[in-house]
Amino acid sequence: MLEIGNGGMTDIEYRTHMSLWCLLAAPLLAGNDIRDMKPEIAEILMNQEVIAIDQDKLGKQGVRVAKESDLEVWAKPLAGAGHAVGLFNRRESKAKVTAKWSDIGVSGSHRVRDLWKHSDIGKMNDSFSADVPSHGVVLVKIAK
Repeated sequence: MLEIGNGGMTDIEYRTHMSLWCLLAAPLLAGNDIRDMKPEIAEILMNQEVIAIDQDKLGKQGVRVAKESDLEVWAKPLAGAGHAVGLFNRRESKAKVTAKWSDIGVSGSHRVRDLWKHSDIGKMNDSFSADVPSHGVVLVKIAK
């Protein structure tokens, strides 16, 4: 059960929690009282682009494709030949995390879209890097 909004975590950590569950194609069961949740929590739980990763028709579960100390990259193949990619930072400070296309099993140039910011980043060749906040995630969708 998602613990988003039950206290004890920051909004950054709640986004990380939601991102990992969606990459794992887990059932999305909210464990909070939706009658009195903060707007920030509603925004996390109702992000349609992130939910689409969880409920992708291909039905594949994501896996960790790279790990360097407390930095991890997870990837999930999507219907239509794209991938969802999560860049995770378990450190106590901000860190740059890089997703290499070769770790994901793709090559060449791919369009990158940030699913939490709802913004297109552009085309990237061979990899994508982002500054990820402490205990945070950058969740993107890549496609040709």
